[in-house]
Amino acid sequence: TPHPQFPGSPIIIGRSRLSSGKPIQTLIINNKISNVCSGGDGVATSEFLCDAVAKQLNLSGGAESVLPSSTGVIGWRLPAKELAEQVVPVAVKDLQTESAYNAARDIMTTDRYPKLRSKTLSNGARITGIAKGAGMVEPNMATMLCYVMTDAIISKSTLQSILSEAVDESFNSISIDGDESTSDTTVLISSNKVAETESTEKELRDAVKEVCCGLASDLTRNGEGTGHVMRVKINNFPGSNLEARRLGRHVVNSPLFKCAVSGNDPNTGRLAGAVGSFMGKFKTDKSVDDVVMTLGGRTIFSNGKFVLEGDAVEKELSDHMEAAQQGEQDEFPKHQRFVEIGIDFGNGMGSAIILGSDLTNEYVAVNADYRS
Repeated sequence: TPHPQFPGSPIIIGRSRLSSGKPIQTLIINNKISNVCSGGDGVATSEFLCDAVAKQLNLSGGAESVLPSSTGVIGWRLPAKELAEQVVPVAVKDLQTESAYNAARDIMTTDRYPKLRSKTLSNGARITGIAKGAGMVEPNMATMLCYVMTDAIISKSTLQSILSEAVDESFNSISIDGDESTSDTTVLISSNKVAETESTEKELRDAVKEVCCGLASDLTRNGEGTGHVMRVKINNFPGSNLEARRLGRHVVNSPLFKCAVSGNDPNTGRLAGAVGSFMGKFKTDKSVDDVVMTLGGRTIFSNGKFVLEGDAVEKELSDHMEAAQQGEQDEFPKHQRFVEIGIDFGNGMGSAIILGSDLTNEYVAVNADYRS
């Protein structure tokens, strides 16, 4: 979960559930209303819904075994009584085990399409993940809800280790608009049905990472008004991996560079400016003499100078960006291409891969009319 100063009520409850150490038996998710700083007692409202679900399902752990999540408009009050009496019974009746697609679809807010990834281990165990999120997406983690489910028998402590590692390389490595959310949640939960083998933990760790990275890419590509997805690969950074991730986010969050990408304009000065700005603010004691930058695989900056060779190169770079462009209102993505950006410092141990989106008129339109 995130660490905002105004956390959503489900986040407060979730932290309490995790600290209790008791098993989680059920997840409940509502969209449209985030249950953050609303009138009345938001925590009591969420607990009321948890209790209603626990009673409908006759859960042995009661309401304390139910983990709630909410997403939507901040400040509005959740209609708990109506949800408990009218929605919960129908939702329980509609439970099924055939597919997670409906769940991925029904948790969407401004998302354009459902996000669902799956992987099967060699022992037959499955990992299935669903996610939502399209705006206010900035680590840590992003305005997003993600639920990864498995039937593999695995300890709680191992699950936590696997999830923490996967989240760092996926959801903590994306940014759409630089705004953090009050309600971010990522859950990894197991029904403990399929017996483990010697390779289960390693396979599960890799599979969860693959599912989470896939969902993180889907979230970025589905960003509100997104026309391009940037993939920034940072190598040999003179600092930690965490600092390298911060640099990557600084680049993809640069309004000037985001706008250039949106217009298929290879304005390499804006990229160099974003890198230089970060290093000047946070790493003043580190040399940038060996920095090499690439765009679309072509070197554009080396030995302290731009390496640009006329109109042909300019067109090549612009064509690369145009090839990665997608429809800002597409119901489903037509490709999985990125605007590829490389930044190699040549003299450090830090590395990171960060995904980010451009800034379009459609993004402004969506957020200007969000409540109307």
